Amino acid sequence: MLTDATKAAADKIRCDACPVMCYIKPGAAGACDRYANQNGELVRVDPHIVLERTVSHGGRLVPFQAGGDWDGKIVHQGDVFVTAIGAGTTYPDYKPAPFIVSSEIDGVDMVTVVTEGIFSYCGVKVKIDTDRYLGPETANVRVQGEAVGHVTTSEYGSQMLSLGGVHHLTGGSKKEGRVTCDALMDLSNCKPVELVIDGGATVVVRAGHPPVVNGVAEERMRVGCGSATIGMFARQWHGKVDEVVVVDDHITGVLSEHQAGKLLDIPDTGIKLKGRRSTPGRYFQVAEPGTGWGGTMISDPLSVLGPFDPKVARQGLTMLMVSTTGEHAAYYELDAALKPIEKMMPAELILSVERIQENCEPALCTVLFMAGAGGSLRAGVTDNPVRLTRSVKEALTRVTSGGAPVYVWPGGGITFMVDVTRLPAGAFGYVPTPALVAPIEFTLRLEDYAALGGHMDHVRPLASLKDSTEIRQLPAQPGQRP
Repeated sequence: MLTDATKAAADKIRCDACPVMCYIKPGAAGACDRYANQNGELVRVDPHIVLERTVSHGGRLVPFQAGGDWDGKIVHQGDVFVTAIGAGTTYPDYKPAPFIVSSEIDGVDMVTVVTEGIFSYCGVKVKIDTDRYLGPETANVRVQGEAVGHVTTSEYGSQMLSLGGVHHLTGGSKKEGRVTCDALMDLSNCKPVELVIDGGATVVVRAGHPPVVNGVAEERMRVGCGSATIGMFARQWHGKVDEVVVVDDHITGVLSEHQAGKLLDIPDTGIKLKGRRSTPGRYFQVAEPGTGWGGTMISDPLSVLGPFDPKVARQGLTMLMVSTTGEHAAYYELDAALKPIEKMMPAELILSVERIQENCEPALCTVLFMAGAGGSLRAGVTDNPVRLTRSVKEALTRVTSGGAPVYVWPGGGITFMVDVTRLPAGAFGYVPTPALVAPIEFTLRLEDYAALGGHMDHVRPLASLKDSTEIRQLPAQPGQRP
C-alpha cells in the first residue's frame, strides 16, 4: 500500500525547461517560479505576451484583465506581434522553438520564431547620468558585498558600469552567482538596485529613473565639459562679466583664454589656474574627482585658482565661477590686493546660470541588457544554427527582444543589446543555474526560413493562437515590432 509520502513523490513531475531539472509536486512551482505542476501537467506560470498596435500605442504597457473586455480572439492579424515573453524555452536545445508563427505582413508571408533564451553569457551595461564621481575605473561594483561587475570608462556627462557576465555568474562562489543573477534580473525588470563601488559612491540605479548618489537624487547631467560650456555661452557673458571659469573634473574652461573669448575680443585678466594646461583656455586635472563642483572634490571653487598676475589684473575685475550643470555658481570681484571677494550675483548672470541648467538633459539611468545567443538557442530555429547567424548578418532576419528593437554586434555569433525600458514589465526571469531568461524573437520571410533549414513542420498560423487562454495582449510602444 502506498504511503502519503510515496504517493506525493509519485505525483511529482520533472521539469525539463532548464538544466536544473526540478521535480515539482502538484500545485507547486519550480525553483525559477516560471513552470508549475498543474494537475500533473507542466505549465508555464506566466501568460504568453503578444503585442498589438493600437491608437494608444504610445501609452504605458498595461495588461488587459483576464476574463475582462478581451475575449481571447486575436484580431487585425497584421498588427499583432508574437513575443517570446511567456513562451518557454528550447531546453535541452535540440527541440524546436516553442512558437514558430506564420503571418502575412503587407502581403508578404512571414514567420516569427520565439523562445525564452537561457543566458549564462549575459550582463547589463549601465549608463548613469551624473557629474559626480562614482569611483575609479576598473573598481569592483558590489551588491550585498558581492562583486557583480566593475566601473568602466566614463562618457560625456555619464558614468558607465559593466555588470554581470559569466565570470560573476559562474566563476565565483554560489552566493556571488546568486546575487549577480538577482541584481541583473532586477535591473533588467526596471527595479531599483543599490550598488556600492569600491573606493567610491553608493548608487541606487533604476532604469528610466534618476540615479541616487550617496542618498541624493540627481536632477541633470552636464551640458558639456567646461570648454564646451565656454563655447556655448561665451556670447551671453560678453560685456556682462570680465572672466568666467567653468569648473570641471575633466576639462575646466577659462573664458578670457579660450578661443571663443579671443574671437569676442575679451581681454586677458591675469587669471592663473592650477592643473595641466592643454590648449588655450582648457585645463586638465584642476582638482581630484569627487561629488562637489563639476565632479571634483572641491566645495570652494577658489581653490582651483592661483594668484592673479598683478601686471594684468585690476581691482574691481569681475568673475563668474560655475559648474557644468549650473548647480554650483558664485560671483566675485577682485579687491585692492587682487583677492576674489564673493558678491551678490547680478541678475543677468543669474539668467546665464539658469540657461546652463535649462540646457542640461534630465539625469537618468539607462540599462542595456546584453547577451550572446549561442548555438543551442539557434538550434531551436534551424537544424543548421550557423545559417541563422548568417541570415541575421545579411539583414534577412530581424532580431527583437520582447518586441523591442535590438543592436546586434558585428563579428561572430549573435550578440545583442536591448534597452530594458522598451520591453513589457516583468519580461526577464531566471533559472538557478544561475542564468537569466530573456525573450528573443527572429522574424523573416517564410521562404527565407525554409531556405535556412527551419523547422517547417512546426510552423503554425497566427490565428491558431486564439484558442489559448494563456495569452495576454498588450499595446505596443513606439519602436516596437507591430
